[in-house]
Amino acid sequence: MQRRTLIKLGVVSAALVAVVGGTAAFIKPGLERGSLTPAGREIFRAIGSAILNKSLPDQPAARQAAVTELISRIDTLISALPEHARAELSQLLSILATGAGRRALAGLSATWPDASVPELQAALQGMRLSSFAVRQQAYAALHEITASAYFSEPGTWGLLGYPGPLVI
Repeated sequence: MQRRTLIKLGVVSAALVAVVGGTAAFIKPGLERGSLTPAGREIFRAIGSAILNKSLPDQPAARQAAVTELISRIDTLISALPEHARAELSQLLSILATGAGRRALAGLSATWPDASVPELQAALQGMRLSSFAVRQQAYAALHEITASAYFSEPGTWGLLGYPGPLVI
């Protein structure tokens, strides 16, 4: 390799590292101190509305309250996860919180709060049926966390036809 080519390669590499490092500084974590950040709450609020669409109350105020309770239960669920799982979830939410990450991983062009329920459902379906394992895994994690947090509340058991635990 010629010295001139080596110098050019070094300059381009340094510029690339600076751009990637600068971009990474703007990405906020999805979790802070084991709880959802505002960006993480926004993502789960949208995903919860899409996944649980038919299970949530029809009235807007009651629906909003149910989603707010869901976010609280998701925070509780996350706090019980092992540290490595919380770190991976934080990374996933960080990626989904960026425009490029949302488009690449979820296939969603609208922002999380601006997307309609059908747009969100189509994006989640695209992730679920994707030929890329990382998109399928991201979908599975988001779906399982959302459904687990929602249906862990005894008030939602009736939707499943589950009467609750037997009294012994």
